[in-house]
Parts: sequence; structure tokens; C-alpha cells
Amino acid sequence: MHGLQAAVVGTGFIGPVHVEALRRLCVNVRGVLGSSGDKSRVAAARLGVDTAYASLEALLADDQVDVVHITSPNYLHHEQTAAALRAGKHVLCEKPLAMNAEETASLVALAAERGLAAGVNYNIRFYPICVEARERALSGSLGDVWSVVGSYVQDWLTRPTDYNWRVLADRAGALRAVADIGTHWLDLLLHISGLEVEAVMADLSTVHPTRRRPVGEVETFAASAAGAPETEPVDIDTEDQGSVLLRFRGGAHGNLWVSQTTPGRKNCLRFEIAGSGGSLAWNSENPNELWMGARDEPNALMLRDPSLLSGAAAGRASLPGGHNEGFHDTFKECFRAFYEHIASVAPAEDAAYPTFADGHREVALCEAILRSHREQRWVATEGDNA
Repeated sequence: MHGLQAAVVGTGFIGPVHVEALRRLCVNVRGVLGSSGDKSRVAAARLGVDTAYASLEALLADDQVDVVHITSPNYLHHEQTAAALRAGKHVLCEKPLAMNAEETASLVALAAERGLAAGVNYNIRFYPICVEARERALSGSLGDVWSVVGSYVQDWLTRPTDYNWRVLADRAGALRAVADIGTHWLDLLLHISGLEVEAVMADLSTVHPTRRRPVGEVETFAASAAGAPETEPVDIDTEDQGSVLLRFRGGAHGNLWVSQTTPGRKNCLRFEIAGSGGSLAWNSENPNELWMGARDEPNALMLRDPSLLSGAAAGRASLPGGHNEGFHDTFKECFRAFYEHIASVAPAEDAAYPTFADGHREVALCEAILRSHREQRWVATEGDNA
């Protein structure tokens, strides 16, 4: 796309998803960087990428790389993103943008100073039906929005023997379920509704205060078929589940339930927005359907069909009606928005992708949520107490 070339930092679950999506956009992936030289070489061979970088310095010294995709563990995001920006590279980073709001604010300022495109991969925005929901909400068809409720639930950490680096506060942050998946829900609903959070009240819990960590850091996502590995106990102080009450500027209210210990739910995001003129509901397990509720006429179920969607939503749908689109397609469309923005040389405020400012907002929200849980009270998202 437009002759731009990319490199991907991180070779775990999400890194290869980035590589695939970039190729679908005809963006050349120059190379990949893993956590070691060996991992870089294995990933490059598996993905058919020419270059296996030995270090971040080697990647950033490659003057053929225009854009760096950061998909490494959370605690590395700030350092790696800042280094890429200073090297003159555009950056698209997985969430969270950094480990705290001070770091994210510094990255917002650095990207602006360097005049570089800077995005965070809140890919769920780019389901065509979610774009349609935003168009309907912002058009005023829902009237005055009264409530925004929903959940994001998974089951991959249900057992005490389930382990991943994300459960450790020093590697992923003091918040886990809220920061890992809850921020996707928050970003999506704020983007769709146009609302701003005024204050939060959180009640979080750790289902398994001790987990069994495989010796050698073998993770749940990479479990071997060779049998159960030797394990050791590790104390956990990040949350497995929790509820967050939300107060929005203008008077609307909300509630988010988040869990990574809900058996049978592999990756389920749900929301319902209610207003004086109607309601909208969506479930990521049926991503091509939008439920539309009404008081005085039949409810309706819209199926993803570019010929029936609004112009903005149709522009994010690659296939005709009856041909389902899903998770991988959202990455492609998020990256399309990012790379088209770079090529257009448009001002940062015209960005159609989630920006570093959005990433900073989510981390600041997380800090307010954590403070609310610890102090068991409403906490304002800015300034003084609520």
C-alpha cells in the first residue's frame, strides 16, 4: 500500500496477525523481531519474512522500514515505541500504549513533536456493524443516550493452572482483565456513543490468588501436547474479574462486567446502548448482526450487507452480504485507515484510526478504575474526587 514498508516487533499470538493483515493490504513486511535472535529467525521462517532482526536497534537502523508495529509484552511498549519515534518511524502499538498515564502522555507529546502517525490497535472499532452502530448513535437516531451497558468475558484463565505473563503486575500492569480486554470495550463504547466518562466506581476480584506457573514460562496459549509441565506456585494480585460503574458527562450511566474466568466464553464482547429514541445491541460472537430496539414498532436485526449499511460502514466491509467477516478483517481495516492517513499527509486531528491520545485516555481510565477499587469509592477521571 502506497510503497510503505513495515516491521513487526513481537512474534507471539498477535504479531503474526499483524503480518497477515499487512500482507492483505499489500504492505511489505520487511522483517520481524522476537524476544531473542532464535525466536526472530523461527518466526521469520514460519511467516515467510525475509529479515529476522537481531535487536530493536538493528530494526530501527533499517532505513527501508517506514512503520513499526509493536506487539511485544506491555512493559516494553513505552521504551520500544519511544525509540521507534525517535528513529523517525511511524508507530502502531498494541494496547496498552504504556504502563501508566505519565508514560502515555509522553508518547503523545513525542509523536506530535516528530510529526509522525501514531496509532493504538483498538481493532474492534472496525467491525462494519460497529461502524454502523456509531453512525446511528452519532446521527441522533437514539435520541438522548441514557445507558451504556455490557461485558467482555473469556475463559482462558479459568483454572489455577492457567498461566500467562499477563497475570503478572510487573509485566502487564496492576490491572489485568480490565486493562487487557475491558479497555477494548471502553474504547469501543466511547467511540460509538461519543460520550466521555466523568467518574468510575470499581469492584474487582482475584479468583485465583495463587496460580501454578510452568517452570520455563510455558504459557497457556503455547501449551505443549507432550503432557503437563512441572509447575511452581506464583502469587497473583491482578484481577480475574470485576464490575465498573460509569458516569458520563451529560447524565448517562453505564456498567461494564469483565472476566477472564467465565467457562465457555472464549472471547465475547457485548453491549447495549439505550436512549430516548431507541436501542442498539451487539455481540462479538455474532459480529455481523446489529439488534435495533424500538418502543412503538417491531424490533429489527440488521445483517452486515454493504448495500444496506451506511456509507462509512459499507466502506469497512470487504465482502458482499451473506459472506461473513470477522476478527482478522478488523485488523486489516484498522491498518488500512492508518496507512491511508500516512499516505495522505493529513493532520493528526483528521485521523480515522485510534490514536495515541485514545491510548492515553484508556490508560488514564484504568488508573481511575484501579484507584476506585482500592479506595472503594467513586473516583473522577480528571481532577478532584467525584
